[in-house]
Amino acid sequence: MNKSKQTKSSAFYQQQYRQRLREQGLIKKEVWILPENSDELLEIEKVFRQPAIANKSFFCHVKENNEMKNRDIWKINDLYQELKQTDLVKQGFASVEMIDGIDACLHIIMHEYGDLPLFLSVSNQQIMVEALLWPVSLIKNPSSFNEEILCARKLFALSTIAIEKTGDGEVNYIMYGALSSSSTLNNIVYELETLSDNVIKATEAYEHFFNIE
Repeated sequence: MNKSKQTKSSAFYQQQYRQRLREQGLIKKEVWILPENSDELLEIEKVFRQPAIANKSFFCHVKENNEMKNRDIWKINDLYQELKQTDLVKQGFASVEMIDGIDACLHIIMHEYGDLPLFLSVSNQQIMVEALLWPVSLIKNPSSFNEEILCARKLFALSTIAIEKTGDGEVNYIMYGALSSSSTLNNIVYELETLSDNVIKATEAYEHFFNIE
């Protein structure tokens, strides 16, 4: 190996890659998508690099799939009725009620987890389930705590910790999980149980940050 040869950075190779794409007549466009759609976007990007005539059959297939998905998207009222028939609710492990309004949601009490309250909402292509953790004011050192959370982001499978401001101006830590609005009922129940378990684990893992006199 010639150690005197200058090592090129990854930025150099990225520049060369982009230059080859430009030479093929391609242009860069930025898009914003849900994380679970990343693989599908890669497939679409590959197709978009081909002439338009080669894309027609692909997009006919995509249109058919989208029409099928739209028929399977959960409505909040339907999900409420179905959740009431699950073993989770029928056997008393949880209870569920509808909170009506412009942005209707489900209030789910997880009795098996100390009556932990969860809130489930359906919006477009996504189901969001969230739980209140603690007020930011309860934490001794928010900066250190936030760094701890970022370093341990893979500790709680399928769940994410974030900061959210309520209508009264109070700032809280929350934990949430997101699913496709066409997810199966079993997967939704699994998300409820997983999020509840992760809330308990987070409380145990971070209790040394609590400012409790």
